[in-house]
Amino acid sequence: MFYEIDGERAKLRIKAQPGASRSEFAGCYGDDAVKIRIAAAAVEGAANKELVKFLSKAFKVPKSEIRFASGETSKVKVLEFPVTERFQKFLAEIKR
Repeated sequence: MFYEIDGERAKLRIKAQPGASRSEFAGCYGDDAVKIRIAAAAVEGAANKELVKFLSKAFKVPKSEIRFASGETSKVKVLEFPVTERFQKFLAEIKR
């Protein structure tokens, strides 16, 4: 499973693809991650900053509430943030 909800917080496993022309969701990456294209190079944390910014806008979560649970220097990352209505809509749509 690519996500885990524990109370009011969610953990999302992401396969990051830096260097894209724009940041966007790119579907599932197998059964255990969501693929996200990132519009920033993987240099000096730029892709991680863009990923946090993208998730913040996509799920209406303050950037300060998003943190890396693991994989900060890896292409497969786990990010933790509060569960929002937008995140729940995302889950409903991606499960189809």
